[in-house]
Amino acid sequence: MNADATSNQSTSPASLTCAELLIRLLRDTYGVSTLFGIPGVHTVELYRGLEGSDVQHITPRHEQGAGFMADGYARASGKPGVCLIITGPGMTNMATAMGQALADSIPMLVISSVNRRDTLGMRQGRLHELPSQQQMISGVARFSHTLLDANTLPEVLARAFAIFNGARPGPVHIEIPIDLFNAPVDAPSSWQAPTLYRAAPDPDGLAEAARLLKAAKQPLVLLGGGCVSAPEAARALVEQLDAPTVTTINAKGLLGRDHPLDLGANAALPAVRELAANADVILAVGTELGETDYDVVFDGGFHLNGTLIRIDLEPEQLVRNQRVTLGLVGDAGRSLELLLGHFPDSLQRQGTERTASALSALNLVKDPAFSDFVPLYTTLAEHLPDAILVGDSTAPVYAGNHLVSQPAPRRYFNASTGYGTLGYGLPAALGAQLGRPDLPVVALVGDGGVMFTLSEIATAVEERLPIVIVLWHNAGYEEIRRYMDANGVARLGVDIQAPNFLTLAEGFGCPGVLVESPAEFAKALANHEANGPLLIEINAAAWQRNLIETGDNNEK
Repeated sequence: MNADATSNQSTSPASLTCAELLIRLLRDTYGVSTLFGIPGVHTVELYRGLEGSDVQHITPRHEQGAGFMADGYARASGKPGVCLIITGPGMTNMATAMGQALADSIPMLVISSVNRRDTLGMRQGRLHELPSQQQMISGVARFSHTLLDANTLPEVLARAFAIFNGARPGPVHIEIPIDLFNAPVDAPSSWQAPTLYRAAPDPDGLAEAARLLKAAKQPLVLLGGGCVSAPEAARALVEQLDAPTVTTINAKGLLGRDHPLDLGANAALPAVRELAANADVILAVGTELGETDYDVVFDGGFHLNGTLIRIDLEPEQLVRNQRVTLGLVGDAGRSLELLLGHFPDSLQRQGTERTASALSALNLVKDPAFSDFVPLYTTLAEHLPDAILVGDSTAPVYAGNHLVSQPAPRRYFNASTGYGTLGYGLPAALGAQLGRPDLPVVALVGDGGVMFTLSEIATAVEERLPIVIVLWHNAGYEEIRRYMDANGVARLGVDIQAPNFLTLAEGFGCPGVLVESPAEFAKALANHEANGPLLIEINAAAWQRNLIETGDNNEK
């Protein structure tokens, strides 16, 4: 097709090429078993390296879908998601997914092609050419590296996995010029990955943190997504401290379902804000204390007035967003385990009572803002109690951030906070199902956001992934409509026309059903045959009318 695409260095049949080495390192050294990518003219040689391999290749219908799948795979499985992406437009499509992964510290390896080394930066109108692909993508990556010597590939990959395993994770980008794919390489003598131990906080600092926490009268614990690798230590520590605990959206399930010390992800609500303001010592672990977790109403009303102890892998993060008293640099999970050793005896400080009082004041199931969705989540919990719930930016997810309690971490995540991209829910759910085939997976999407990545239903059908797609259809961008109304702005661009989702789903080979009540929703879930995806479209207006008429509301 293009001279650049077929320009390769000659090598003997017995030689190992750069492309072959890449796949062997990923599979044999780093245990990668699944790749997400769309083959292109610039990446065909990578697929020669995949031939005969037991690595599973998933073909999404858009590069952004590949990135969201890798993200969901990583969140659900705890292993890095890996993508093979084409030069130029493939990487610009990929950038949004990388931005979401960067915002939430999700390990993702993006390997792309790039034009020949002798053409880089020349602006000669080459196929897929960018002035600097590496420079463009650096802003959404922990690092972006252009491979200039095929023999340095093992070192660059080792750097990527060192980020994933020993530092604050996030997306890493490695671009390989197309003239290097078939370059002969010297195979490393050993394929074994290095053993990396995560950073532990300073012992004196831990001792001081323990002293402060023991002296506290009204302590509060804030646990973020950085803690998901250590649920046992997290649960044991908060129980020994007897402290009310905020678990952010990405930490949901960390303490187990309905733990008596778990305030959930409700730090922006008044009763929890009051607890936070009155706490004399606050322990914040693995959380950036960002506004979409602690001030989602965006009024600056979340205040920590007491002594703040923070633990994070990044020193800079220790001084962002809130004024810290004691900062400890270290891995969240390791830190929780070590800090727990300072509390052999449980402290009695009415933590359970304080938590119960705050939750009672919140009275979430009676809150009119959530009343439409209590029956939805009650029904899901009854029929799929162990499901991973993966959400887009949509009304049921905004409510679920407050209502849902999960039995374990890595069972609830979405794109409604942080970077906040649309189109995340469906492909991320596919990735989650591939990462955890032993668990049911539910995608929670809206009629607006799902249009960004609707084509990934084809991938779900092709791979026979038994996800349940719950589509909340409220005829447009409801969240933006409400913002426009609240700010006196005329509704423009938000009342959009939707397609016939059931017809589209059937066109992809995915069965679908329209429901208008919790009873119909329960029936659809019960009838789902787990040999492929199911689309359940909820007519939001009819659902809301049904709840009013039948009384099947938030008291269920």
